[in-house]
Amino acid sequence: MLRDLSSPGGWAGAGAQNKAEDTQNLLEDAPNSDGRGLECAAGAPTMSLPPSVGDGNCYYILTEGCAYGSKYFPPGSLCFCSERSYLRSFADRPSARFLKVVMLDEGSTVAVTVEILQPVRREVAALLLGIGGPSERLDSFLERLSLEAALQAGPGQKVTVEIERQHFPGVVRYVGSIHKSPLAALSPVFFGVELQGEGENRGRSDGSYRGTEYFKCKPGCGIFLPFSKIRFTPGPENEPGKQKPKVEAEEGVPVKVGDAVSFYVDEVLRKGIAMAVYREGSQWFVKVCPEEEGTTDIFREIPLDSVVKENLISQSVFPTFGSDVGLGHAKQPKRQASESGEEGESGNPPLEVNSMVQITLDKGNQVFGIIRWLGYLPQIKHKMAGVELDEDKGVTAGEWLGKYYFHCAPKRGLFVKLQSCQPDVRFQSSRGSDLNLVEDSEHEALPHAPVSFPPLRNEDAVSVLRGRMKGIQGHCNSCYMDAALFSLFSCTSVLDSMLFTPFTLCDRNVQEILREEIVNPLRKTGFVKARSVMHLREQLTEKGKCSSFTNAEKDPEEFLSLIMQKILGIEPLLKLQSGGHEGLDCYCYQIFMDKQEDLVVPDVQQLVEHSFLTYDQKLVEIPSCFIIQMPRFGKEYKMFSKIIPSLELDITDLLLDSPRECCVCGDVATLECSGCFKDKMFAPTGLKQFCSTCSKQVHSHYRRRTHKPTRLHVPEEFQCRSPQGSQRVPREKMELFAVLCIETSHYVSFVKYGPENEHWMFFDSMADRHGDENGFNIPTVTLCPEVAKYLDLPLAVLALEQPRDMDGVAKRLFCDAYMYMYQSNKMALYK
Repeated sequence: MLRDLSSPGGWAGAGAQNKAEDTQNLLEDAPNSDGRGLECAAGAPTMSLPPSVGDGNCYYILTEGCAYGSKYFPPGSLCFCSERSYLRSFADRPSARFLKVVMLDEGSTVAVTVEILQPVRREVAALLLGIGGPSERLDSFLERLSLEAALQAGPGQKVTVEIERQHFPGVVRYVGSIHKSPLAALSPVFFGVELQGEGENRGRSDGSYRGTEYFKCKPGCGIFLPFSKIRFTPGPENEPGKQKPKVEAEEGVPVKVGDAVSFYVDEVLRKGIAMAVYREGSQWFVKVCPEEEGTTDIFREIPLDSVVKENLISQSVFPTFGSDVGLGHAKQPKRQASESGEEGESGNPPLEVNSMVQITLDKGNQVFGIIRWLGYLPQIKHKMAGVELDEDKGVTAGEWLGKYYFHCAPKRGLFVKLQSCQPDVRFQSSRGSDLNLVEDSEHEALPHAPVSFPPLRNEDAVSVLRGRMKGIQGHCNSCYMDAALFSLFSCTSVLDSMLFTPFTLCDRNVQEILREEIVNPLRKTGFVKARSVMHLREQLTEKGKCSSFTNAEKDPEEFLSLIMQKILGIEPLLKLQSGGHEGLDCYCYQIFMDKQEDLVVPDVQQLVEHSFLTYDQKLVEIPSCFIIQMPRFGKEYKMFSKIIPSLELDITDLLLDSPRECCVCGDVATLECSGCFKDKMFAPTGLKQFCSTCSKQVHSHYRRRTHKPTRLHVPEEFQCRSPQGSQRVPREKMELFAVLCIETSHYVSFVKYGPENEHWMFFDSMADRHGDENGFNIPTVTLCPEVAKYLDLPLAVLALEQPRDMDGVAKRLFCDAYMYMYQSNKMALYK
């Protein structure tokens, strides 16, 4: 009988064994509406027996959404029923398709079709119950390796925890419930972790929760988390040489770890790789990773006498394990790094953790990845590398023989001899003949490192970009993408990391198209063909699962969010705090604000300050790129008829916990007043903050006595200063580099290509057209120095300027602004 590990640990509760067998017999005789037995969703194997662990209840997770009356229970909801109720339901009505269950989250009793109920053990249900959202709960349940690790974890286990999208080391000190209800059938299980190293002082307790002490640690070092926020790493007691090895195949046992094997499932012959060989009592089992197409890392435990060994993997490389690549065979190039990682004959630099490498598998197939672990595995004399691959071509999530050496997504991990790894030549500088490595007798040159062209500035930008058939050629409603790409890459390098860096989710195919077919041609020749952008749009359609990206009109922020967040996986450009709560990260910042009667022709500085003050927002850190959407809705409604571009955006007073300057005397500010910000007595821009002395004087006026200033955090080095004003508060400013504009439904862009006010160019991807239906668009880039004339006008004069009378294309910059793009030259060096 095959035991499936998709619900970790199988069944528990020896006391309920006879009752369980009776229940299984009942279910096997109970067909559902289409004549099948009760099956699990999402392709999971049939598991008709409810898990029973002695508390008299059967627990389930919903694999699909369920509506009951006016309520809707999404996938991932947990529920239970008593074993007695379960047996009674199927004994009375063997063909019953519904089961009455109680929803654990809110206590309702509902009737649920059995086809969407996935049985889970009580321990698993308790772990899942600690996860707040049903969607995340279901994802965590399907992530079987992480769930298995959580079930086996206990106090003393070393872990890495996720706090506000950052990861910190810690040690598990407590596993269990932290708030019990006498009415609840099951209490959620949390992990109490003591944070260490960089994680110190990022916790929220000293090991206590709501007055109850669960463990002891320093204040600010304790935190309670669900298992979904934890990565379980092996502790010192599990390191090679210090642990008691698992029971493995003894002499005479025909199958060893790494062997290719065959086995039968439902009378169908399958193939797989032996992951572990062990004994339970008197019987031997083999843990197999199936190789069938479509597998989702469901490991199977199969009796040894049901497994047939195949002689498909050479035994000459690893006499014990029979595999050169920890479950995949790799050829060794003639020129290779030594086992110690020192520079080899090829002159390659030594390989270490986080080195980007390439590995040649059987039949010459190459895979690419990043080294996440280096060391020695049990019973293997060679130095090994644990590699996280770019694609799903591995066989593990960082586990070897039941122990995790690193963590990655399922089917992305591979263990290989270090000498079988070569530096990823796509990310190496060209070194002449050293790139022409040969393998066996085939003299095939490996691909060269990606070529990089710098952004165009000053006269170079004019000579390369100006003219007809310049810029990015528009085609089939692509203007939103054309304008955004031209703005982000033609004259600045602030987001060039998108072109080269292998981010967490980085799709290298999309990255290569963006770099090789769009950005490099734009910077080299000044022109990108429409078919190159269509190639990118086709990839966005596939990855974004949205069929309209190749033909429909979109918004720039929709395109930027998709490619940055879901396809490349870069970190959010902005990290915000609102109302004291962090974690409000985003890629584009939308300005929301009430209509301000005194703001007739505002500049960007004023709009950003009003928006931040209205919603009590602060920047957690200085962004390298700040993309700001103007307060307009749809294609027609604009809150302001004109907006003045702020060539510099001063974000000093928008930063969280940054030193601030008193707007009256220039000393270090200790108080901020939102009421004074709206007072016409003060300057129209700049948040209003004061030192203690000036605050008392300003608020002694009868009109301002009702104001309620809030206290600012003052960095320690600015708290004691003498004499007054001797140390000026540093200003943090960002530079405007591009503006996207929209008139009716067509996007264009203005790009600042040099330091002077008149250094502006205007780009329209569909400025002209050749031919009719079978013709093509003619993109055009023109210089627009007339913009400087209006930037220098006094505000009162500019407000009276009629758009139709403005020179050249300046009207579109001042009246049609949709998105402003700012950069920090300082932070761009680090991000």
